Amino acid sequence: MNSLAFQDYYPDDLAHCYGCGKNNPHGHQLKSYWSEDGKETIAHFMPKPYHTAIPGYVYGGLIASLIDCHGTGTASAAAYRAAGREPGSLPALRFVTASLKVDFLAPTPLGVELELRGVPVEVKEKKVVVDITVAANGQVTAKGQVIAVRMPESMAPK
Repeated sequence: MNSLAFQDYYPDDLAHCYGCGKNNPHGHQLKSYWSEDGKETIAHFMPKPYHTAIPGYVYGGLIASLIDCHGTGTASAAAYRAAGREPGSLPALRFVTASLKVDFLAPTPLGVELELRGVPVEVKEKKVVVDITVAANGQVTAKGQVIAVRMPESMAPK
């Protein structure tokens, strides 16, 4: 497994996301990687006690946020791979969320590390669709789909 996460390749001016930005010390700092076989992506996250909905269970908004950021990170990595380019090479292939769908399948307990697994199911130049599962203790508690699109030029920092 590569020691650098997908998000570590984001250019500094595009790495401030609350969920996954390396330059946001207040954020979740989610890190996504290719699995050993390269067919899916994996991220791990340990919810903090304040990420609660009902005592003992993770807040659904956090789960949606993790799915969102793992999805856009996976989209970027899949786009680099499809283009035959090295991660982080310029121009940056940065993606944003066009659609986020989340299904909550079971309560997600606090106090255990969450595992996100993503599968790019459609990879085009300007659009990537990623299916994602979230598991706690090996049980899938949520699934989602992210439709990510290439970041419009209008969003580029000035």
